[in-house]
Amino acid sequence: MTRIQKTFVWTLSTFLTLLVVLVLIIVFFDWNRIKPPLNAKVSEELHRAFAINGNLSMVWRPEPDESGWRAWVPWPHVVAEDLSLGNPDWSKQPQMVTLKRVELRISPLALLAQRVVIPRIDLTEPNAELQRLADGRANWTFTFDPKDPNAEPSSWVVDIGAIGFDKGHVTLDDQSLKTQLDVLIDPLGKPVPFSDIVGDKAAKAAQEKGASPQDYAFALKVNGQYRGQKLTGQGKIGGLLALQDAARPFPLQAQVKIADSSVELAGTLTDPLNLGALDLRLKLAGTSLGNLYPLTGVILPDTPPYATDGHLIAKLHEAGGAVFRYEEFNGKIGESDIHGNLTYVASQPRPKLSGSLLSNQLLFADLAPLIGADSNAKQKVRGGDSKQPADKVLPVEEFKTDRWRDMDADVEFTGKRIVHSEKLPFNDLYTHLVLTDGVLSLEPLRFGVAGGKLDAQIRLNGHTDPLEGKARLTARGFKLKQLFPGFEPMKTSFGELNGDADISGRGNSVAKLLGSANGNLKMLINDGAISRELMELAGLNVGNYVVGKIFGDKEVKINCAAADFGIQSGLASSRLFVFDTENAVVYIDGTANMATEQLDLTITPQSKGWRLISLRSPLYVRGKFIKPDAGVKAVPLMLRGAGMVALGVIAAPAAGLLALVAPSGGEPNQCAPLLEQMKSGKAPVTVKPAR
Repeated sequence: MTRIQKTFVWTLSTFLTLLVVLVLIIVFFDWNRIKPPLNAKVSEELHRAFAINGNLSMVWRPEPDESGWRAWVPWPHVVAEDLSLGNPDWSKQPQMVTLKRVELRISPLALLAQRVVIPRIDLTEPNAELQRLADGRANWTFTFDPKDPNAEPSSWVVDIGAIGFDKGHVTLDDQSLKTQLDVLIDPLGKPVPFSDIVGDKAAKAAQEKGASPQDYAFALKVNGQYRGQKLTGQGKIGGLLALQDAARPFPLQAQVKIADSSVELAGTLTDPLNLGALDLRLKLAGTSLGNLYPLTGVILPDTPPYATDGHLIAKLHEAGGAVFRYEEFNGKIGESDIHGNLTYVASQPRPKLSGSLLSNQLLFADLAPLIGADSNAKQKVRGGDSKQPADKVLPVEEFKTDRWRDMDADVEFTGKRIVHSEKLPFNDLYTHLVLTDGVLSLEPLRFGVAGGKLDAQIRLNGHTDPLEGKARLTARGFKLKQLFPGFEPMKTSFGELNGDADISGRGNSVAKLLGSANGNLKMLINDGAISRELMELAGLNVGNYVVGKIFGDKEVKINCAAADFGIQSGLASSRLFVFDTENAVVYIDGTANMATEQLDLTITPQSKGWRLISLRSPLYVRGKFIKPDAGVKAVPLMLRGAGMVALGVIAAPAAGLLALVAPSGGEPNQCAPLLEQMKSGKAPVTVKPAR
């Protein structure tokens, strides 16, 4: 053997000997000896007390998932028992996390490339107590201080593939969210297939996206408070969080009750390391959509009890903010059906809600909570802040304008068919709601009414205190025979109602807005009929009395009814209010005070025939809107119309109302000659001799 050969053999023998010695040291080394320096090092880096209190061991085993020559390379399997991680100094609790056991394995070959590859970590009986103070300090936030700020970052990379766990306990005390939760995690005993919870169709759709969701492995139970509201719930989750495989879905299922709201969800979380995306079937139910605001931060209107069922897709790391889509949902609000798609984007400076909603059959009464016009009993059910006084007609419940600046919105709503009583002949509804930085607009708000259209442009400025409101309303082509379908004399009428209103006011409720309103109200009705029966049909007891006093029990044809009111500081004053019938011209003069809800009207008829009307004194209507009184004034009947014409008072209002005159069913509008007479200063009274 040559000298070179001897040197090579000796070198190889020495290397093999050292390798064997190293392996023997590693295999038989008591790893508990490194616990003190290891605990101290981790505690120093985390600024927390960290300790492995139990046994620390390492076992070398081949990796079953490897193939070829790699299958012969043993991997170190590390097991640590009884671990604890302390809290920061400000916490009153000593421990943040405790673990009965942690087991992991490390790829030895990846270490040569400065990568710590851990395919899986298994946690046994994890327990965590999470805390966040009102000032934002949280015990799950760690501070790392580099020894040398100018030092290059470490070239080592830690790559954890998945986290498995078993029975555990988590508590959360979040003072900033007013939330305290207690969560128990228990094995199900027998895994539940994903398709058994979400259904075969949803399971197939999830699999088509690239990966099959794992089975449900653990049961959840949660109790406590969320944002100050009582919370209870239960559910199921998978047993393995795939951190590096972003496409591997993690199954979720839960039923949660928060205050008066119920939430049911079933589906998947993908990319759990980054809370990447949610794909869930989501059911919501409660006493009012408005009550979801404290829980979600999404501004929704007050409504009757509701229930919806739809598909929630969330992408939590979009550049413009997390995006939540509630797609193709169906449900009910009160007795009305609701369908649609909504998108919520957590953008800056304000999040935004957008989408479209559809109701095929909308119960008109279900719209009442939007303005606080539902009954006290129903307000109590939905948690309304204000209770309507028994002697008030106008809704006093205040709008929650403090919420309007928290979110923007752009939502369209269509009600294809409105279900109503005979007193409310609405047919359909469309509106486009836009909320921008506290300013709410409904432009347009459009109703189909009795064969015609009611168009409104409404703008409410929630930036001011009190709220500033403006409304422009246009009523066109309301068919009288559809307004009063049960009234026989109207069934052949070509008459229509047309009107305009332009009103502005300040106040945080409908009552206060109208009580401070300024503006104008104009209305024309032609070719109709009137009787006590009609007043009873409309539920107008005072009108029933007035009509009975003037015309008796018979039906009387109306040629034209014209009204022009000026509104100032909530006081609506009649500039012109007249009924031209076949037997008489009836003038109405006075005020309606919307601030105090008081009527003060005088009704003065002028007969077209000496014996057709026997009334010798004017009538009055006075008192509260909700129950006014009517009677006969103790003064002689005056020719008020002639006096008004002499003073020229009605000429200008009559001229303004001419703009509302339109043909009715192809027939001439009978209001035109009446208004032309008034415009020219002629009294519209033709006194016929008695026969």
